[in-house]
Amino acid sequence: MRTIDLSPLYRSFIGSDHLASLVDAASRAEKQSTYPPYNIELLGDDKYRVTMAIAGFSKDDVSIEVQENTLVITGTRKPEEKESAERKFLHKGISERNFERKFQLGDHVKVLAADMENGLLHIDMERVIPEAKKPRQIEIGSRLIES
Repeated sequence: MRTIDLSPLYRSFIGSDHLASLVDAASRAEKQSTYPPYNIELLGDDKYRVTMAIAGFSKDDVSIEVQENTLVITGTRKPEEKESAERKFLHKGISERNFERKFQLGDHVKVLAADMENGLLHIDMERVIPEAKKPRQIEIGSRLIES
């Protein structure tokens, strides 16, 4: 893996530690397992959907959390000793193994809903930019009156 020297940025930009944390998060994401498979869809200008194929998991087996701009999806199956002793597989292609998948969210991205249907977990998100962060037109000669 290639390493990038960010020291010139630190000399030129104030507050670029946020950039360094994003680079660290991206390098950690490269080390994640590829299980379970997922899609990321753009549904509209600021609307997104993550769809994960989690066959064999129930709603009770899956946990979804947002921690400091990181979406963490965890699947934990309880071992069923009696069931596995009775079942004999000739081929076992459905993994059903525990997983943890992390996605780095952009600023102001909110998780709206999660739903599970036909072995697919859908997580809908939207970027909601606060009014204070949106661009404003300032007319020449106008004064901002603060209350």
